Amino acid sequence: MKNRDEIAQALAASGYIADADLATAISLMQMLRRPLLLEGEAGVGKTEVAKALAKVHATELIRLQCYEGLDQSSALYEWNYQRQLLAIQAHRGTDSIEDQVFSEKYLLERPLLAAIRRPKAPVLLIDEIDRADDEFEAFLLELLSDFQVSIPELGTIPAVTIPHVVLTSNGTRELSDALRRRCLYHYVDYPDVDRETRIILARVAGASPSLSLQIARMVEGVRKEELRKVPGVAETLDWAAALVGLDVRDLHDAPETVHETLVCLLKTHEDRARVTPEVTQRLLGKVA
Repeated sequence: MKNRDEIAQALAASGYIADADLATAISLMQMLRRPLLLEGEAGVGKTEVAKALAKVHATELIRLQCYEGLDQSSALYEWNYQRQLLAIQAHRGTDSIEDQVFSEKYLLERPLLAAIRRPKAPVLLIDEIDRADDEFEAFLLELLSDFQVSIPELGTIPAVTIPHVVLTSNGTRELSDALRRRCLYHYVDYPDVDRETRIILARVAGASPSLSLQIARMVEGVRKEELRKVPGVAETLDWAAALVGLDVRDLHDAPETVHETLVCLLKTHEDRARVTPEVTQRLLGKVA
């Protein structure tokens, strides 16, 4: 699976509808064996790309969720201190015990180490890298450049296989030039009406083509309002599932239900107050 069309078809079969640019980026990622940095607003489907890739390759998804204060021990490895202490107590007085307790037997893999030691290349998702500190970002550079890590007690550990690496960023912090140089890049935007229609059809059982198109057009209109939190694809799918569950077959036949179920899209008090029944009716009037 190398060319863009094959990748797009494989992703679609796994439930992810990719546009041509994303399929091209993934094609190059696989050909060049480079990490892929996906940037975009929260909720546009960046994390789902990694999940779909794992399905396409029938391999494990290893996820590292980034957060402020994430350190090397949480991401790479830790020593099993409890087992080490028990071993030291059991072999008290043995000269070689220190070497023994700092061995593979007592090593706890965390996501980054696990990803490079799998016999079959996994998909490594480094999610929301912009939430981590600059120091952690710098620590990643060795892994992303050489696919090896250094453990003082064991030395340098090279990768058994090169994982398929996907990094995501919501753009809350500017990433370093050094990190960006090591990655291919794609900006994931909100889908257009056609692609969001296809996403709904692929992911929501019971959604007809006509209803899916109406939902996509309505969501497009909602996103153009001045909202604090613009609804993402996940919210669209929740709303579509709710409408199907309420047996809505045409949005124009159930305007009250449409407005009441916008709680699936609007996630703040300000946004809910802003989209009044009159606004809903105005947006609905633009939906063919």
